[in-house]
Amino acid sequence: MADPLENPVHGALTGPHRALAERRGRAARYLPDVAPFCALPLAPTPADWADLAALAGPGGEVLLAGPARPAPDGWETTMDLPGVQMTGDALRGGTDAEAVRLGPADVPEMLDLVARTRPGPFLQRTVELGTYLGIRRGGALVAMAGERMRVPGRTEISAVCTDPAMRGQGLAARLVRAVAVGIRERGDEPFLHAAAGNTGAIRLYEQLGFVLSRELMFTAHRVPERARSAA
Repeated sequence: MADPLENPVHGALTGPHRALAERRGRAARYLPDVAPFCALPLAPTPADWADLAALAGPGGEVLLAGPARPAPDGWETTMDLPGVQMTGDALRGGTDAEAVRLGPADVPEMLDLVARTRPGPFLQRTVELGTYLGIRRGGALVAMAGERMRVPGRTEISAVCTDPAMRGQGLAARLVRAVAVGIRERGDEPFLHAAAGNTGAIRLYEQLGFVLSRELMFTAHRVPERARSAA
């Protein structure tokens, strides 16, 4: 059986997150206000690329995560970021009395924290992807972490961020462990992604028990203005 982590967005959008997907043929993407990630098969055909272009629309941008897949002629590559995927089977989870569940009413504060810390894409409805936990100090949200992609048997921990003024207190580590508890309660194991150059975050994750699973690419392409549709 193929490892769903080899092509994680595809595994999520054809599996546990299919209700949050738009699909055309073998191409898929998250609903635009949920997440920016798109999915193609590991070996996409010209028809798959055409279907993805139809989903994004002329001039639209698609974000892929997984093995490098060069876009067809006429597509503009706007980002080519090396990344790592790490699995957390050895992570020791732990509940946290200070962690609170975050929901739609907290999205403005979550977006503000993300804008200041830049942990990765987070949109208006990203909170619908899974459980998000936060820590507040003086009523203000100062740290959070949550769930993003879900593939069969695995859930990604994402949006791990801490207000710059509150760093060095172990808040991110506590939240990662707390999110892992919920993941394991439904029978999954945690995994995560990080930019290969984010050595500080990778070092933290290794200390928590995550190990390198594979290297991958985060690649963004812009659809040609006159993209051809699949038949």
